[in-house]
Amino acid sequence: MPIYEYRCNGCGALCSFFIRSMSQPLDPVCQRCGSPDLRRAISRFAYHKTLQQVHEESGPPPERSSLDYYKDPRNIGRHVEESFKKWDVDVPKPIRETIDAAREGVVPEELGL
Repeated sequence: MPIYEYRCNGCGALCSFFIRSMSQPLDPVCQRCGSPDLRRAISRFAYHKTLQQVHEESGPPPERSSLDYYKDPRNIGRHVEESFKKWDVDVPKPIRETIDAAREGVVPEELGL
């Protein structure tokens, strides 16, 4: 039971159609503008995971998961740094400056603490 995707040549919308049977005829029309002028789109392969698989892959919950941990701006900065490092992305300069200021005890106005 595949899902076929088509791109509308008129408005550019990507439309998905669920096919219950290969023998079922498909006359797709754009779900946005109603045009029958569609071309088949190549979409990514989707692999669905069970909730148990998601939990197993994410590992144990962090030890610092209490709400008090995140009330301290220094810990928020540490968490932000870890997130950027996890994704192998450099911390942008404005965020770095905010984190450094929080470590010096300056609470960013945006936090409203």
